[in-house]
Amino acid sequence: MKPDKILSMTGIAAKAGKLVSGEFSTEKAVKTKKAYLVIVASDASDNTKKHFSDMCTYRSIPYYEYAEKEMLGACIGKAYRASLAVIDENLAKAICIEFKKKMEQLNNGGSK
Repeated sequence: MKPDKILSMTGIAAKAGKLVSGEFSTEKAVKTKKAYLVIVASDASDNTKKHFSDMCTYRSIPYYEYAEKEMLGACIGKAYRASLAVIDENLAKAICIEFKKKMEQLNNGGSK
């Protein structure tokens, strides 16, 4: 399966060194105000999703649940990952734009 644009851009962020992954690193990036975007795997535990959702809401950081752990890990060249944080503002904004486009497509019945 070919990765979509969001996963491709996430991979670019990882290659540029502008992404941290794993629950500990993601949480640290959020708490130290280095995270500009948090992505949690759709198959992560409910506890993990709530933890990051609450943390990001409190700090006004964009938060998305997307892809499965294996796909999130694969797009950044690692084993499976439940959470990622983009630590570059411009890359985070670009990925957020792609999320918004994807949401619009889904809301419009999947038509482009």
